[in-house]
Amino acid sequence: IINNYVDGTQGGARDKASPSGLHFRDSKRKVDYVLAYHYRRRLARHAPGTASPELTRGSASMGLISNGGTGKGCGEPQQQQQDDGQCVLREWPGLPGLEVVELSPLDALEEERRLQREEYERNLLEAGLEIEKDPENKSQGLSFVRIHAPWQVLSREAELLKIKMPTKKMYEITEEKGILKTLNEIWCKLTEPLQPQLPQHENTKMKSLSYPFSREKIYLYNIKDKDTFFDNATRSRIVREILKRTSTKARNSMGIGTLIANNVYDAAYPLHDGEYEGQNDDMNERKLLYQEWARYGVFYKFQPIDLIRKYFGEKIGLYFAWLGLYTEFLIPSSVVGIIVFLYGCITIESDIPSKEMCDQRNAFTMCPLCDKFCDYWNLSSACATARASHLFDNPATVFFSIFMAVWATMFLEQWKRLQMRLSYFWDLTGLEEEEEHPRPEYETKLMQKKLKNKNITTENSSENEKEKLTWSDRMPGYAANFGLILFMIMLTFSAVFGVIVYRITTAAALSFSTNETTRSNVRVTVTATAVIINLVVVLILDEIYGAVAKWLTEIEIPKTEKTFEERLILKAFLLKFVNSYASIFYVAFFKGRFVGRPGRYVYMFEGYRMEECAPGGCLMELCIQLSIIMLGKQLIQNNLFEIGIPKLKKLLRKLKDERTELKEMDTNQSKDPQQWDLDYILEPFTGLTPEYMEMIIQFGFVTLFVASFPLAPLFALLNNIIEVRLDAKKFVTELRRPDTVRAKDIGIWYNILSGIGKLSVIINAFVIAVTSDFIPRLMYQYAYSQNGTMHGFINHTLSYFNVSQLKAGTQPENSLFAQEVSFCRFKDYREPPWSPHQYEFSKQYWAVLSARLAFVILFQNLVMFLSVLVDWMIPDIPKDISEQIKKEKTVLVDFFLKEEHEKLKLIESFIARDKRKRRSGTKSKRTRAASFSQCHRSPKGSFTSFSSQHTVV
Repeated sequence: IINNYVDGTQGGARDKASPSGLHFRDSKRKVDYVLAYHYRRRLARHAPGTASPELTRGSASMGLISNGGTGKGCGEPQQQQQDDGQCVLREWPGLPGLEVVELSPLDALEEERRLQREEYERNLLEAGLEIEKDPENKSQGLSFVRIHAPWQVLSREAELLKIKMPTKKMYEITEEKGILKTLNEIWCKLTEPLQPQLPQHENTKMKSLSYPFSREKIYLYNIKDKDTFFDNATRSRIVREILKRTSTKARNSMGIGTLIANNVYDAAYPLHDGEYEGQNDDMNERKLLYQEWARYGVFYKFQPIDLIRKYFGEKIGLYFAWLGLYTEFLIPSSVVGIIVFLYGCITIESDIPSKEMCDQRNAFTMCPLCDKFCDYWNLSSACATARASHLFDNPATVFFSIFMAVWATMFLEQWKRLQMRLSYFWDLTGLEEEEEHPRPEYETKLMQKKLKNKNITTENSSENEKEKLTWSDRMPGYAANFGLILFMIMLTFSAVFGVIVYRITTAAALSFSTNETTRSNVRVTVTATAVIINLVVVLILDEIYGAVAKWLTEIEIPKTEKTFEERLILKAFLLKFVNSYASIFYVAFFKGRFVGRPGRYVYMFEGYRMEECAPGGCLMELCIQLSIIMLGKQLIQNNLFEIGIPKLKKLLRKLKDERTELKEMDTNQSKDPQQWDLDYILEPFTGLTPEYMEMIIQFGFVTLFVASFPLAPLFALLNNIIEVRLDAKKFVTELRRPDTVRAKDIGIWYNILSGIGKLSVIINAFVIAVTSDFIPRLMYQYAYSQNGTMHGFINHTLSYFNVSQLKAGTQPENSLFAQEVSFCRFKDYREPPWSPHQYEFSKQYWAVLSARLAFVILFQNLVMFLSVLVDWMIPDIPKDISEQIKKEKTVLVDFFLKEEHEKLKLIESFIARDKRKRRSGTKSKRTRAASFSQCHRSPKGSFTSFSSQHTVV
């Protein structure tokens, strides 16, 4: 051991590694962090029997001083040109027979990386860390650098990072009183089987008082064992901070992020706490999480949020807390959605408009659906569509829309309360934003700018001015962002337009068919196939947009990781939102609005009529579109992709490493892989953005168009029950352990959720007013019906058209209709042919339009008022938590005053004891002096006295 550095070549082979794989070879010091890298050694050539491999290796290192100076010819006397173009030093001075090859560009690059690694590791040692390395005893392979942080480093960095640690002081948590306490006790007893089986703390009613760590006040903290005072997550976080700020002179790189970006190291990660499966009885937090949280068999249990936070950090803990609350809130909305759907099923037989449409005696002869090849048809043939539409288009859906808008507000308010509660128990209150280190890409761009400025300006002026990237430096990135995002949105609209063209052309082609069955099922066939095509396009574009959003954010060159993440989230959400909902918006608000009327239809591509809504309205088709896209995204993208892609990447990485290992087997290597080997094979953690994104898009499906699909919350609930365990299993078993990140909220995601909640109010208002028949039915019943019932509603909504006014060439050929047709009907509010203003919009049209706009305004204001009322009634901070925070501040002040008072008393007691000792010492000295003077008096009667010095503390 030299300067806390254990070299693998001197520390023994890997078979002497610690049995647990979590410690250094001494089995005492913990492995707090691991750096992994691939190495490729360039062995020198030597004459047989003239130099040992060790000398060869050392000489090769000396030969690397040339730093790859190839391609310049062999100018030295001792050099000779080889057939492959390399220059060989035939005789190295002092080592006869040794041949040293000048480095190729690939070897020079590898040597530069090796030097960077050595310099970086030396700097880590200077920072106080302790390092253990694997021996590089093969020509190429994978090597690990294990890092341990001793107590001095941990205490120093904890003070710098202001990490809150528990003190000796414990105080009682105030509980609810009265009926709330009784209800809470009943709830705890009822949900006891649903609680995860975790080791219980000694006293859950007491909480440790936490305070930012300070070495001067170390007597305040409850330090029983210095090795366990800081848990593994805190230790790895401290080491990560040191790794991020430790620099190297080569390329002016700052931190481990830059070195990984430059391929100096392959990965840097903290270790998991051992295996999650196995026969051994050693229980660790990872195994506990797997048994009580990350298995599908425990889907019915609550999440151990505190243990998740302890193991993965606050940021990931907040995500799972949010996901759990969202899933819980989906239960009441699912129940209400099922009730609304059952109401539609129960009232379908008593729905008068559906009965009138299905009654063949009414004989509403409808105008042809296409030109020339389509015949007249009877409205009763669309009976099934009308009955199905009633399941989702009934008065209960209006109530459900209002309920879901209030539900979204209550969910966000409850999340704020839960977030505040977790902040208190996790000691996040008063958490300050930590200063982040610049990203490697930002540093590289800044270095390029500095080099460019040095060539233009003088050295003095460049030193005085603090360099940073300005708007002008980022302008190309911003321009590319604007142009590409606009292009991607237009691409989405083009995909929707392509599906529309497919519908129109396919419907026209199937209408030409001679098969009666095919012609009768044209609408069903076209709708089903178009939705499936649309789903495939959405899934493909989603993956493309995710990659494009990341690339666009990178060319913007954000300074910190937080800024990078926020900009990436906004871009990805914008593109994926447009991609997911563009086709749904089209069906809800645009389909069937620009059809025209018989005799004056709107055509596309010279002969293809714009598509119309079904006789029962577009709401049924909107429901089909929404349900298939929502279920398809959840099943394929959120589950299959999430399970399959990480497993595939893990398999490829394992095969690649096995191929490398097979080239040169290490006989001394242990058969049992260590924990750092197992963790390296796992997929690296890339952030929570994909997890949040899929849930936010699902939240949009649940709230935005819920008026057309009341069962959306139910399907979301079923998906999330699986999603929680799927994400849990992924984090515990398939991902490397993430770095712990402290966060007091979910960041920009809350603003996105709030925006979707407000947008859902407007969209549901327009869905009810424009897409459904709720307003026309209401207007007919209270304004136009003679007896106040819905009898005659279908006839009221259908207009007449004189078939003799059809354009030439558009009349049905070889009509097989049973009777001669003079007038056909079409769905619209227009004047009849016998009116002076034939085929113009009627008064009923303008009355219904006014009612629709009035309903939108009324609905929006009512729901917004209810949302504001709920927001006002539910405080953001629970009352008991606000009282606990105040109590904690008081207890903290009292604790400090008491400790300071005891400290002063201790000092005073020491001073008093010292004074007593001094006095007793002075008295004894005086007694001895008096006796001495009596024996030795001077002739003049004087005596000799001894004086003593007194030191006052």
